[in-house]
Amino acid sequence: MVVSILVLVVMGTDAFSQTSIPSLSINVGQTDDPSSFVPALKILALLTVLAVAPAILLMTTSFTRILIVLSFTRQALGTQTMPPNQVVVGLALFLTFFTMSPVFSKINKEAITPYLDKKITQEQAIDNVINPMKTFMLSQTREGDLGVFAKISKIDKPQSAEDVPLSVVLPSFMVSELKTAFQIGFLIYIPFLIIDMVISSTLMAMGMLMLPPTIISLPFKLILFILVDGWSLIVEQVVKSFNL
Repeated sequence: MVVSILVLVVMGTDAFSQTSIPSLSINVGQTDDPSSFVPALKILALLTVLAVAPAILLMTTSFTRILIVLSFTRQALGTQTMPPNQVVVGLALFLTFFTMSPVFSKINKEAITPYLDKKITQEQAIDNVINPMKTFMLSQTREGDLGVFAKISKIDKPQSAEDVPLSVVLPSFMVSELKTAFQIGFLIYIPFLIIDMVISSTLMAMGMLMLPPTIISLPFKLILFILVDGWSLIVEQVVKSFNL
């Protein structure tokens, strides 16, 4: 058996050594034709976009607010890692696609489809992608946050929302999303905090000081969350919190 395996290995090695493998060479040289750089620049730009795609998803969509609210809900319940991070992130991602579907549909209609049909140029397609996203971000951004970053960047007072540069809209939108998400998270914490306080006071009155209150309060919080259909209620309210 061992001899047969050795014979097969030797035969395979000989066959592999006789197989011709195509060679690959990369040359770096000079050229007088600028158009020859265009395909390489397009590939470089595509790879750059793919590398920063997660950051773009976080910065320009509703993903941040939804993920923070769902994480606050899990912490308020006190279930530690239930539901798991993969479930929370997946739910936040699908809710992001749901809330952003009008914007994505507009981008597909005004930018992607006309560009693929060669009805508009690449510059026009990029503008048609940026404008709906910018409009969405401005609709969710507080004027105070927008004014703070406009003051820091020392730009002239914009006459309309379209005049606000994207470099000001992006950080303003992120700060507004964080503020809104923490406000919703605070409201979610209140009923669960009341349950913890009641359970803790009851245990202290009964003299059961060595029993952790979280062990007793967790079933009551789960029962309350189930009776009010908590996940549907929170998902509905967080989706309605966006000015669509």
